[in-house]
Amino acid sequence: MIHHLFPRLSLRFLPLCAGIVLLASCSSAPTVPDWSGPEPEEVVNEIRAAGLPAAGELDVQPLRDPMVEDLRTQAVQFETGRRYADAATALDKALALAPDDPALLQERAEAAVLQKDLRKAEALARRAYDLGGKVGPLCRRHWATIRQSIAHRQRVLDVQGHSKFKGEKLAAWQQDSGRVANELNQAMIAQANCTLTGPPRY
Repeated sequence: MIHHLFPRLSLRFLPLCAGIVLLASCSSAPTVPDWSGPEPEEVVNEIRAAGLPAAGELDVQPLRDPMVEDLRTQAVQFETGRRYADAATALDKALALAPDDPALLQERAEAAVLQKDLRKAEALARRAYDLGGKVGPLCRRHWATIRQSIAHRQRVLDVQGHSKFKGEKLAAWQQDSGRVANELNQAMIAQANCTLTGPPRY
């Protein structure tokens, strides 16, 4: 078969050709990791810690449909068993019943983090913030989620920076890095603004 396709090419040269192809593929830019930084579980713990009520801060929980509550309970159980895909599915079913519930959207965002899908997590957290209150524990969880997604994009850019871009590519990389750094700073400010400070005491 090979002699038929390449009558003048000896078989002893095929390993050399394969090696050249492999070497060419290895000379490309570094592989960008799908996930970098702390483990997803650590990230979710940090997000939830940001949502702990501050001193004198109320954390109001709305009344929900019993079916929605059952699905949320299932999601917690699945997460405890590290069945993250099943937890996400349960929350998707809950969202089908209450699509505009900010807390439910936030829980689904955190499930997305556990599945290493930070792009989806950020989109869900932004929607939750748009629909919900602009202050309080849940607000901080929204922005903590968004911050984690932006920070991951920053880490990915740092990895790409080691490929020694030049010329226009270097300029584009620097522009992207600056934009992401600015987004991260704005997210940190937004998260801080979720906490109301009391009147000054004299």
